[in-house]
Amino acid sequence: MGKDKKRVGILTAGGDCPGINAAIRGVGKTAIVKYGMEVVGISNGFSGLVDMDVTVMEEKALSGIITVGGTILGTSRLKPFKPEEGELVAEKPNIIKENYEKLGLDALVCIGGNGTQKTANLLAKEGLNVVGIPKTIDNDVWGTDVTFGFDSAVGIATEAIDRLHTTANSHKRVMVIELMGHHAGWISLYSGIAAGGDVILLPEIEYDLDHVAECLMARSRVGKPYSIVVVAEGIEHPKKKSAASYISKKIQKMTGLETRETILGYIQRGGSPSAQDRVLATRYGAHAADLIHRGEFGTMVSLKNDTITSVPLDEVGGNLRLVNPDHYLIQQGRSMGVCFGT
Repeated sequence: MGKDKKRVGILTAGGDCPGINAAIRGVGKTAIVKYGMEVVGISNGFSGLVDMDVTVMEEKALSGIITVGGTILGTSRLKPFKPEEGELVAEKPNIIKENYEKLGLDALVCIGGNGTQKTANLLAKEGLNVVGIPKTIDNDVWGTDVTFGFDSAVGIATEAIDRLHTTANSHKRVMVIELMGHHAGWISLYSGIAAGGDVILLPEIEYDLDHVAECLMARSRVGKPYSIVVVAEGIEHPKKKSAASYISKKIQKMTGLETRETILGYIQRGGSPSAQDRVLATRYGAHAADLIHRGEFGTMVSLKNDTITSVPLDEVGGNLRLVNPDHYLIQQGRSMGVCFGT
């Protein structure tokens, strides 16, 4: 197989999550070993392209990082197409284009979630050769069946709920745990089912607090001494309160049952990736290098029916992959007595 002497830039943007380093390794090792490409690591997301904060990555720099959480390249939430104070139009896209040329890049790999893929698509429209890789614990990127980081987050959340069971049982309390998910309730759905949640509230399903209270009282009446309520942070609630605090106080007031809340927060995004996320991220990274070799730009790597493929970036940006209220896990949960707020 012939070797293409191409120069590939890699950046990671948006929130961190387990598996990013595995994806960087997948891109880098495949690009270097299989195709003889040169790999340039770009620090701190799109900021690194603006500031020319880059370094050439040798293959040895990619060894030993597959188990490491976070991102060795660093990240930021810079949105280069959004004008900053004092700018009539965004100036950073032009700077990025100029630096892309100065660096002699033949392609740019953008690892990130919805915002990152939206920016990647805009850069592709500006003429850059871009390939996206979807990552987020929220699992809400359009165009792929799953994002890496999700499995790790579900595992962490499930363990946390498991631990709450013992405290809830000991004190005969209702325990409310808030998990990440502004718009999509995938983490709450999967971990709630996996850990035996009694009530699961998702942003995609409108809930009725009277119904929730009745579900909890019904459990109490039949001698079930405690309940676990799993809520996604993005459910409807007053802005000045957390979802967990709001739901907890409402439950205690409406039922008289002693209720406590826990917010898991950033713990869900930290630590080493699960084996499944390591494999998925590696597959994504390797396929991104394949796409660059074939010149298939303006695309995002995707998983469809356990097959690695790609989708056009212009189909991804601005769309979200949300939980369908008829999802099979919701149907199965309801059949086993799980309350989804309606």
